[in-house]
Amino acid sequence: GGNRDPPGLIPLVNRLQDAFAALGQSCLLDLPQIAVVGGQSAGKSSVLENCVSRDFLPRGSGIVTRRPLVLQLVTAKTEYAEFLHCKGRKFTDFDEVRQEIEVETDRITGVNKGISSIPINLRIYSPHVLSLTLIDLPGITKVPVGDQPPDIEVQIRDMIMQFIARENCLILAVTPANTDLANSDALKLAKEVDPQGLRTIGVITKLDLMDEGTDAREILENKLLPLRRGYIGVVNRSQKDIDGKKDIKAALLAERKFFLSHPAYRHMADRMGTPYLQKVLNQQLTNHIRDTLPAFRSKLQSQLLSIEHEVEVYKNFRPEDPTRKTKALLQMVQQFSVDFEKRIEGSGDQVDTLELSGGAKINRIFHERFPFELVKMEFNEKELRREISYAIKNIHGIRTGLFTPDMAFEAIVKKQIVKLKGPCLKSVDLVMQELINTVKKCTKKLATYPRLCEETERIVAGYIREREEKTKDQVLLLIDIQVSYINTNHEDFIGFAKYVYRYFGIKTGTNLPPSRQIVIRKGWLTINNIGIMKGGSKEYWFVLTAESLSWYKDDEEKEKKYMLPLDNLKVRDVEKSFMSSKHIFALFNTEQRNVYKDYRFLELACDSQEEVDSWKASLLRAGVYPDKSSTENDENGQADNFSMDPQLERQVETIRNLVDSYMSIINKCIRDLIPKTIMHLMINNVKEFINAELLAHLYSSEDQNTLMEESAEQAQRRDEMLRMYQALKEALAIIGDISTSTVSTPAPPPVDDSWLQQARRSPPPSPSTQRRPTLNNPPTRPLSGRGPAPAIPSPGPQSGAPPVPFRPGPLPPFPSGGEAHGGPPQVPSRPTRAPPSVPR
Repeated sequence: GGNRDPPGLIPLVNRLQDAFAALGQSCLLDLPQIAVVGGQSAGKSSVLENCVSRDFLPRGSGIVTRRPLVLQLVTAKTEYAEFLHCKGRKFTDFDEVRQEIEVETDRITGVNKGISSIPINLRIYSPHVLSLTLIDLPGITKVPVGDQPPDIEVQIRDMIMQFIARENCLILAVTPANTDLANSDALKLAKEVDPQGLRTIGVITKLDLMDEGTDAREILENKLLPLRRGYIGVVNRSQKDIDGKKDIKAALLAERKFFLSHPAYRHMADRMGTPYLQKVLNQQLTNHIRDTLPAFRSKLQSQLLSIEHEVEVYKNFRPEDPTRKTKALLQMVQQFSVDFEKRIEGSGDQVDTLELSGGAKINRIFHERFPFELVKMEFNEKELRREISYAIKNIHGIRTGLFTPDMAFEAIVKKQIVKLKGPCLKSVDLVMQELINTVKKCTKKLATYPRLCEETERIVAGYIREREEKTKDQVLLLIDIQVSYINTNHEDFIGFAKYVYRYFGIKTGTNLPPSRQIVIRKGWLTINNIGIMKGGSKEYWFVLTAESLSWYKDDEEKEKKYMLPLDNLKVRDVEKSFMSSKHIFALFNTEQRNVYKDYRFLELACDSQEEVDSWKASLLRAGVYPDKSSTENDENGQADNFSMDPQLERQVETIRNLVDSYMSIINKCIRDLIPKTIMHLMINNVKEFINAELLAHLYSSEDQNTLMEESAEQAQRRDEMLRMYQALKEALAIIGDISTSTVSTPAPPPVDDSWLQQARRSPPPSPSTQRRPTLNNPPTRPLSGRGPAPAIPSPGPQSGAPPVPFRPGPLPPFPSGGEAHGGPPQVPSRPTRAPPSVPR
């Protein structure tokens, strides 16, 4: 430290605000407002003016301030004032400011002493002030005069409350020394909104006007009527001084002299006067700023971290380097390739948590969407039977056949296989769409170079469409191959003999191989339609195997509730109810029997449609198909004029079952082959193309310079980023400076200020019956039971760096700590002990 004066708080906060302006953000140091409260003509306006070191407020006797004046101080390079009600007009002469305040007050309140709560907003720009808000409030008055309404006291009180109730408002409670402090309205109001006394500072004015032989020493020592933050005495200019144009600097010197030469006050002269008031206010601001810094710093640091990586890249940017564009092109293509690969193959970094995309989406198309599409086009039962019977009759022609013809079976099977083309081609389309979406997502990272981005997207999307054609050809070929030869010797085909056995009820081996017990799926489902009587639907743990659907109490699978065989079961959708957020599907028995106990349907509910689809796809694998009949039942009328003899019916049933058996083989085969074909011909091929050929295509599409033109936004972003990075570092450095060059002072301990409540509760006794203690005639001894209360801590030399003055404008020298300038030596004050009194 030595004698080096620490940097003032004002320049530091200003630098911080400049740094934030550079970031294009506002600095969130919400500095406290300072409101001046007191009785009429207590000297509030003078105290305020002294804080700003400028004469600009109207003065006189009676009620002068009749509207709140909200004074915003703003740090600026030059000094001028501006009113909100006449925007754009700059006042450099402060006498004009005073006149404007008087005119504006009269405009709203009338000439005759009326008051109004509409504030006058004045901004003073100056290099000598901290950016904060001071509020000059009308004086508290009891008796209406002139145009004032009878409830003037209540009106003024409400107006004051509105300002001082805010948590970040420091209250200067101003009381003249020649009145009764115990009944000070200013202190009572402050006590109401600030019971802890943490933001109230007592200011005693007019000490030079006290009766001969009296003084306010015990008050100022904070012994008589203690306040937590104590009192500060000030001596303002008298009306005579003002009329005689005594300027503020001279007034401060006179005030200094008054305290140093007055026997009652000179032992605490360094804790009296306007400069000390400024210092205390300044310390309050410093405390406030220091309290808000940690949160502030961590916000800045997280901002800095978030851009660090990007800035690193920009720092090494050399626009004139000839190899830069080639390097960038190679990097970008490589990055695109890696990105595409990761999105398809899946990877741990940059996982999309909002939706399925890339490889996962394609996986879903392969294993849920595609099988489901295959089954959805399952045949209309009645239609199929009719087709089979016509086929049989047409094959027999004019004769009546005794045996079931093979050709009928083949004709029907071929027709069914051809129907598979639709779902297969649809799945190719879906995969293509997802690949193109993935390419779009990957090219987002190339946005720095708009041409490169467009070209890459065009070339790769073009290639994907090319591959789509080839894949579709191959898929159609696969279907044609299946149509070209119907293999009735396939080991999974039931065949005619086996079918006849089964049809006539001969069992061909009852032991199921263990492979049929494979678990297809497990998961939680809610049984929706059961238990409504017993208090609502309930969640169970379901296990689906190839044979049955069981449910358990929970996923430990210890307590089995029920096991439902899958024979003759089908699935149907259930309308989502208006009240419920659940998605529901139902299982039922096609033989018109109850599914479970005496329920026809078992309704199962999930949280999302995706889950429903997924369960349906699993049930499909277990051979439980979606129900198609529900829609066809109404068309009975016209269908039933078609009659069959029992023999034909038996033949139709036989072929129907053989078709079913054969189609399940084809379905299984197609379900397996189509994804493999798409994977080989489309997905792997596109990956290969991006890795090996994209770069060559880019080189031949246009010259490298046009491809690698940077977007204007990118250049601008780079500059902004670097600027922001500097500004953030600067702001953090300034915060560091503020932390190291300022000191936080702890709040003084609470004092017994019950005198304020007593004064508030009992009505003041009439002057005739009792002599009140006023500052002119204090009681002869301190009020009982109270020891000396702490004065305001004045950070002396022992508390680190001295606090910074409220404005670095020229101030008369005043002693701090131990060096007195032209007075008796000072006693350094300590934060917790009242200063020793000096004998009078």
